[in-house]
Amino acid sequence: MEFNGVKIVLLCGDQAVVILRDDKPGLDFAGYWDFPGGGREDNESPEACAIRETSEELSIKISAKSIIWKKHYPSAKYPDAPSYFMVAPITNKQILVIAFTNEGQDWKLMSTTEILAHPNFVPDLKNRLKDYLDSKL
Repeated sequence: MEFNGVKIVLLCGDQAVVILRDDKPGLDFAGYWDFPGGGREDNESPEACAIRETSEELSIKISAKSIIWKKHYPSAKYPDAPSYFMVAPITNKQILVIAFTNEGQDWKLMSTTEILAHPNFVPDLKNRLKDYLDSKL
């Protein structure tokens, strides 16, 4: 299936790694909190896209087999190519080696409860996180 891009929730317990988006004019959701991820390159799979984006944005390595949940959603920008939303657990050891790159302003850990209530978190991603959390009930 063709797809546009991927966002991935990197969970450590009930906290996720989140990235503060750049605050540039014209950027969608400028200055909002977001999950790691981005657009597809070449013919990569959704998992390969998530792995590459996680490495590029946070300098940490995950594997395809660590992805525990994956669902595709319609893309607002590209109606013919959906985007994927994934979840992968990470360890405290992986968090300790995060080296933030130049994609975004900052990163931090945020609880899933805080994400769902945060006024400046990308709204569609909050809904997708809720889908994942509801699937675990």
